[in-house]
Amino acid sequence: MRISNLGYPRIGENRELKWLLEAYWEGKLEEEDFRKRVFQLEENHWRRQLALGVEILPVGDFSLYDHVLDMAFALGLIPQRFEPLEKEGSLKLYFALARGAEGIRACALKKWFDTNYHYLVPEWEKEPRLASNPYLEAFRRAKQALGVSGKPVLLGPFTLMKLSRGYKDWREALESLLSPYAALLEQLVEAGAEWVQIDEPALVLDLERPEIEAVEKVYNYLVENTKVRIMLQTYFGSLSCYPEVMRLPVAGVGLDLVSGRKHNLANLEHYGFPKDKVLGAGLVNGRNVWRTDIKAALELVKYLTSFVSPDRLWLQPSCSLLHLPVSVAGEKGLPPELKNALSFADERLKELRILKEALTRGEETVREEIEEASRARQALDAMPGRVVPAVRRRVSALGEEEFVRSVPFEERQQLQAEKLNLSPLPTTTIGSFPQTPTLRSIRARFRRGEISKQEYREFIRQEIARWIRIQEEIGLDVLVHGEFERSDMVEFFAAKLSGFALTANGWVQSYGSRCVKPPILYGDVWRRESLTVAETSYAQSLTSKPVKGILTGPVTMIKWSFVREDLEEEQIAYQIALALRDEIAELEKEGIRIIQVDEPAFREALPLKKRERPQYLLWSAQAFRLATAGVKPETQIHTHMCYADLEEVLPALEGMDPDVVSVEAARGGAELVEQLGRHGFRRGIGLGVFDVHSPYLPQEEEMERFLSRVLEVFPPDRLWVNPDCGLKTRKEEEAVEALRRMVAAARRLRARLGR
Repeated sequence: MRISNLGYPRIGENRELKWLLEAYWEGKLEEEDFRKRVFQLEENHWRRQLALGVEILPVGDFSLYDHVLDMAFALGLIPQRFEPLEKEGSLKLYFALARGAEGIRACALKKWFDTNYHYLVPEWEKEPRLASNPYLEAFRRAKQALGVSGKPVLLGPFTLMKLSRGYKDWREALESLLSPYAALLEQLVEAGAEWVQIDEPALVLDLERPEIEAVEKVYNYLVENTKVRIMLQTYFGSLSCYPEVMRLPVAGVGLDLVSGRKHNLANLEHYGFPKDKVLGAGLVNGRNVWRTDIKAALELVKYLTSFVSPDRLWLQPSCSLLHLPVSVAGEKGLPPELKNALSFADERLKELRILKEALTRGEETVREEIEEASRARQALDAMPGRVVPAVRRRVSALGEEEFVRSVPFEERQQLQAEKLNLSPLPTTTIGSFPQTPTLRSIRARFRRGEISKQEYREFIRQEIARWIRIQEEIGLDVLVHGEFERSDMVEFFAAKLSGFALTANGWVQSYGSRCVKPPILYGDVWRRESLTVAETSYAQSLTSKPVKGILTGPVTMIKWSFVREDLEEEQIAYQIALALRDEIAELEKEGIRIIQVDEPAFREALPLKKRERPQYLLWSAQAFRLATAGVKPETQIHTHMCYADLEEVLPALEGMDPDVVSVEAARGGAELVEQLGRHGFRRGIGLGVFDVHSPYLPQEEEMERFLSRVLEVFPPDRLWVNPDCGLKTRKEEEAVEALRRMVAAARRLRARLGR
């Protein structure tokens, strides 16, 4: 029985990787120094895991930006538009794929399965070849620095193919990966790697028979041609092809026994487990932060030993710990009963060590740790605010009428057009404007108590007023207040809603250098104060143009938080929706005529198994309607979504009953336009015309060409013009110039249309 880890948070406890990346991009670090420092960070992570009891150390899971990009780059899957950069060095080319370059569009970002992590979508324009082997380099570094034979971690060929775009035939694409993968694995074997972890989370998706047969062919080939000992790792649910996977000639299979527990155990009971394989048992949750029930986990492991001998059992997290903050230890401001109930990445590894000690040395050796975990879970359940009877009563009393707008969309559309009197192709932004170093410094000083609430509020009002003037000067039709008071679109609302707690340092990587601090949703949710009314109504008082109210929707509040596990998500969503409904009612009373409720998590949270989707889509759409259905017909409801394939949820998106939907389209707009056209999407639509996550801006002619293509599908009275997401991460001059070009493109199109 051994302790194995699947992956560790890359960003660092204090976001060290973020600061190194940004220093390199800004030219403050030379490449040699940058590489030296990131490798030192990687080594520190290795040492930390070993000190916490990890016996099978993952190497190669660390990434400078994204692990999917790493594999595509290693296999030479470089889109042809980047060829001019191939002479500038591998690192510049690597980051250009992620961030774009002057006149070159970055690769698309999409959500990693149903998580809030983003991956770069590989583009299949060339035949794959082994161009580099970062996994071999990481293996050698670990051996040299620590004397450890690590377990290289790489993305599997089937999952890589499923996540890619641009190939004509998926079977041919998958087959083309066999030779370069075999060469990569052979190099690892020759270097002394005892095990290689190949991640195939796509095996938990609903698969067709030809796909399963293709997987069998892949792993028969790889084992036959490399003699490598493969730990075939699955996570994010239960295997869809359990008997077929168990027949593969791999040396081990990793199963998620947290989110995939029910069906994976049922398969174990029905089919058993091969006597020639290691079982990687995913026992502790790699995606949520609540402390493991050690007693229950011990019983589970004992049950597993009826299927596999202890010497062929690895204790591990349910998935990579990439999705968790590093450590609870630094959280000084949380209530003790809440802090004691949490387990971040380091604590997850400690839980695995406790489990192993209990199983190998006897439970008495860790009796106190087991009992302390039980007491912590009990204290959480008794915590003030965990259950609020008034909130539960309000949800239980909901009637059908509270989920329905008073007037159908077609009638509302005409009323809103008359009330708002906007130009065709109205221009707007998604919500946020650049958060400058000065703004972040002022916010930090306010949090430390160095300036008063009044001083902080006055600074925010000055920024709002300044940007209202900038927007009017640019010529935007619908303005926003800029969200200067918000550090994050979820954290800001969580700070004002009862039932949430905020961490001081609970950072999690979203993509590249972008990090978020997911709030902890531990109790019943209710609105104890106005959330956005003061800032939004102040902005509206400064202009005759409409100012959008901007809120974060219930599904996104849930999915971008670490959510309680003792209450159904549907009930939590209705609690949040009612809090938002109260806020929207107050905004409407203040004269706000357009209200945007952002739901970027709506599509990403779609269950991976088709059998689970109808129920999710039902309650998530109902939660949105519960939040928004109380407004007047002439009040226009917007929503925003980004970085997701929307085709599967378009009927449900209509069912949410918004008036306007804005979506990311700068990196993959043509495909999305086709999807919307095929479905006959009837709402107002705003397709992002520039990529806010790239420092390189398209010319207005390029924006105009894209919008012209969209007008072939959508009439001008339903097409909005906007960026693909908020502008918080851009520099001020970049944001202003991008918006100027966007408005100019819209005006040129209006002139062409004679409008």
